[in-house]
Amino acid sequence: MNVMSESEATFLRQLPSIATVLATAEAALLVERHGRVATTDAIRQAANEARASLRDKPATVPGPSELAASAKVLLEARAPGLRPLFNLTGTVLHTNLGRAVLAEAAIDAAVEAMRHAVALEFDLSSGARGERDDHLRALLRELTGAEDATVVNNNAAAVLLCLNTFALGREAVVSRGELIEIGGAFRMPDIMTRAGAKMIEVGTTNRTHPADYRDALNERSGLVLKVHTSNYRIQGFTAEVGARALAAIANEAGVPLLNDLGSGSLVDLSRYGLAREPTVREAVAEGARLVTFSGDKLLGGPQAGFIVGDRELIAKINRNPLKRALRVDKIRLAAIEATLNLYRDPDRLVERLPTLCFLSRPLADIEAQARRLRAPVAERIGDAFVVEVGDCHSQIGSGALPLDTLSSAALSVRPVGSQRTLENLAAALRALPRPIVGRIGEGALHLDLRCLADVDEDAFLATLAHLARTP
Repeated sequence: MNVMSESEATFLRQLPSIATVLATAEAALLVERHGRVATTDAIRQAANEARASLRDKPATVPGPSELAASAKVLLEARAPGLRPLFNLTGTVLHTNLGRAVLAEAAIDAAVEAMRHAVALEFDLSSGARGERDDHLRALLRELTGAEDATVVNNNAAAVLLCLNTFALGREAVVSRGELIEIGGAFRMPDIMTRAGAKMIEVGTTNRTHPADYRDALNERSGLVLKVHTSNYRIQGFTAEVGARALAAIANEAGVPLLNDLGSGSLVDLSRYGLAREPTVREAVAEGARLVTFSGDKLLGGPQAGFIVGDRELIAKINRNPLKRALRVDKIRLAAIEATLNLYRDPDRLVERLPTLCFLSRPLADIEAQARRLRAPVAERIGDAFVVEVGDCHSQIGSGALPLDTLSSAALSVRPVGSQRTLENLAAALRALPRPIVGRIGEGALHLDLRCLADVDEDAFLATLAHLARTP
């Protein structure tokens, strides 16, 4: 055990007290921003670290302002992880980065719902209790052609709720080729099991025929499930039963067809130069009595799961006790309503819905931006790297159109030295006040500019200016 000498103790006593540091102008700013308790704790930690450092290697004792500066570093290191960043990965709907960027109309609606009391479950005309689904029901009916609609917190919940409502203790018939796994090892068979349904697999991985469904349906059947394989494709010797034919088979057996579209789209994406995906309106018209889809993928809204279909089936779903556990709050409901309203004005949808704007962004615009940014980015990154404008391919993400890519342009950053230097740069970019996230491949860090709006260029360059000050 080391015993501190009297001279060492006297030396360490030169450290300013916590109260002295708190009295500085620098600390006053920290208190204003972070609060007195958090600032005091950070100053105490900074003092303890300084004390330990001085014991190991005597040096100049830091003064009150220096300790306040150390406390500031500690406080800023505790910044929330859920903060804005620049998504330059090339994946527009990046699940790990929050998927869809919301439209300004949705943001404004959510803020208003947070700021004020709202008629969430209150009928203003009668003064009686209302239903929160009423805020979306008419919009969803108009946009999808369905008789009725309801909403829960995500699409997995929508499928779970439908299965639990109609196949609890009964059989749910599904093609083996549609037993998908989505991100995070989340599997459709697991959802079916948790819903209390007995899964009946029909067909093979690559080929399923009408007779496979007919042979499986009986008095124990609760529903037929069709799953849109949006995150993979089986090619070659394949066969599947289309939704229209499958709806007829299910109706003959007296059970509903649940068509899970996954991402789901309310518009024909081909009109914007994108690959075609089945729309919700088409799925309803093909005869599925229930259709489920997401709110935060191709639709471009907040996380949500929609169920549209026959009025009597939606009513039964809404009576399921699980519905309350899966419902959305007023903030998300307000953002969803605002997003859906944008679809009523298709002529201005691209300019108002960020997801569609990013997906349909002209290649020429992205290339021009890359040329514009190359020099200032190279200046901020430094001489250890070479910055070039390069061709690349973006992807939609979140399992949508997995084989389709979008021609794009990137700033490709290559190290003059070792590959390790490139990894350090990527880490430094992620550590910036507003992190910059790209992707490393083929010996370069690629910053795909598809999702960098022109109006965000100044903020992007201002963020990069912090790079030289990042340790």
